Amino acid sequence: MRFLLTYILSIILVTQICSQDSGNDIVLMSNGDEKAGKVTEINQTNIKFIHDGETLLYTLNISDIIKITFSSGRIEFFNKPSQDNSSTISNRAQNTSSGNLMDHHNKIGILPFTYILNKADAGEAMTYKVQNEAYSFISNHVGFLKLQDPNTTNALLIKAGVNNNNMRGYTMGEICDILGVEYVIQGSITQSETAAVTSSYQSSSYSRDQKNQNNQRHSIGLINSIKSVSSSSSSTAQRINYETSITMNVFKDNGDNIFSKDHTSIWIGDDAYKVTLKYLLKRIPLYRK
Repeated sequence: MRFLLTYILSIILVTQICSQDSGNDIVLMSNGDEKAGKVTEINQTNIKFIHDGETLLYTLNISDIIKITFSSGRIEFFNKPSQDNSSTISNRAQNTSSGNLMDHHNKIGILPFTYILNKADAGEAMTYKVQNEAYSFISNHVGFLKLQDPNTTNALLIKAGVNNNNMRGYTMGEICDILGVEYVIQGSITQSETAAVTSSYQSSSYSRDQKNQNNQRHSIGLINSIKSVSSSSSSTAQRINYETSITMNVFKDNGDNIFSKDHTSIWIGDDAYKVTLKYLLKRIPLYRK
């Protein structure tokens, strides 16, 4: 009888242990990748991690990690300001009646645009350039709303460790919370070469020299001497055509997407994005004439 009772208790204990181990810890990397498995150790510089279904122990640098969502449901954040603790972040997107939302009320932030040129990153300078152009255009068209200066937006993002590479690891509610705004405008530009057009130009010239052989008024007439010197030149110019498309979204601080639209420009120049950018900004619900 005692043996049977011991056997039953052992079965229950093993079942509980298995049920606890059945869930995975989710590690969100700064490049947006998610790794599912088990975190076995955390120290000041790295964590020890085993991928789901494997036995090999990996070492991951904490500097490359945004957050860990443990199988218990607890979330631990890394590389973020101390005031952005897990309880604040996890409750922001769920609790739309929080008093903190009043601090965000009627404020707009514009995120740096992603810019892909010929399937490659066009560089950080272009992302900030388009962000500033969007700010300059819409700053006089937001009515009573307050538009956050891009320098402030970018400084807050840098302090929070947020960039275009890891932004997928954050909800838009979290981004609004970091920036202290009610709305964020997010956009991406994709531009690619479609054709190279070669144009040739040719020009020619000549001169005419008219002389009066006889200055006497009683002269029978003028003898015209035409001296022609002709020359020609040619040049070739190459113009590259582009296809440009922009996707634009507007999010609220509760995470809702209130506007989403993409548009392909009819223009073929390398600066075609400027016209398309204004076209979409005029159609977001925050725009006022």
